[in-house]
Amino acid sequence: MKFQIVADGSCDLGREAEALGIRVVPFYVSFDDEHSYKEIEEIGVRDFYQQMVDHPKVFPKSSLPNVGDYLEVFTEYAEQGIPVVCSCLTAKLSASYTAACNARDILLEDLPEAKIAVFDSTVITVLHGILLKELVKMRDDRMDYQEAVAAVTELAESGRIFFTIGSMDYLIHGGRVGRVLGVAGKSLGIRPLIAFEDGDIYPAAIARSRGKSKEKVINVLQKYLSEMGAGADDYTAVIGYGYDYEEAVDFRKQLLASQSFAGDVKIYQIGATIGVHTGPYPLGVGILKHRKGQ
Repeated sequence: MKFQIVADGSCDLGREAEALGIRVVPFYVSFDDEHSYKEIEEIGVRDFYQQMVDHPKVFPKSSLPNVGDYLEVFTEYAEQGIPVVCSCLTAKLSASYTAACNARDILLEDLPEAKIAVFDSTVITVLHGILLKELVKMRDDRMDYQEAVAAVTELAESGRIFFTIGSMDYLIHGGRVGRVLGVAGKSLGIRPLIAFEDGDIYPAAIARSRGKSKEKVINVLQKYLSEMGAGADDYTAVIGYGYDYEEAVDFRKQLLASQSFAGDVKIYQIGATIGVHTGPYPLGVGILKHRKGQ
């Protein structure tokens, strides 16, 4: 029997998720601490970024799906006898995984025969999306749901993101970087390069301009691939952006010209779950190693 894939809204697949047969449990976003909106369902990603651009002094917040949100979705499939594999945003940055686990445990008290597997994807945003696409292949190949969880968990370990942002303001406001680094960055006009690995974010380099920061994203990526003894053919690569799609298109051309990757490098918009911490101008590349035998 095929299993049902459930994911929290951090996967940033947009409307494509429905076409892939992925049930998304959305995060919430708020601009005023009073009104919260479900991402995609109640506020579009483009509208979210437009508000950030129009109101640069307002710092939106995101909140995770609650236990009830997950429980409602899990129950729907459990009552039909359909196994569920639920993938959540890295637990180092969010309690979404904990909420899903709590929902599973509550459900199993009433329906002990239900098959619900929840796993910490250890990834974020566009990287979560391409990881889910691999899980879709496993589902369509009729892999057992428990085997699929083991395989996709191993695959997630290879995921990396290298990206830059427009300013440090949102990371500082969200408490994602040390305040000393943030003050230094603001006073010196530094544009940071940030790496995501092992479920968390780390400063990787600095640059003086947006153009230089994009160059360094590619340089750091190339260095990583060299250190891993890997080439472009060993990984799937995707580009993630926030507000400026045209910049993402140009960056894709720059990436392909560097010969870091060849062929199809898709572009995805980074959603509100991560956008509240990066501001409206995140831009970078995520990579995930090809599954063995693929």
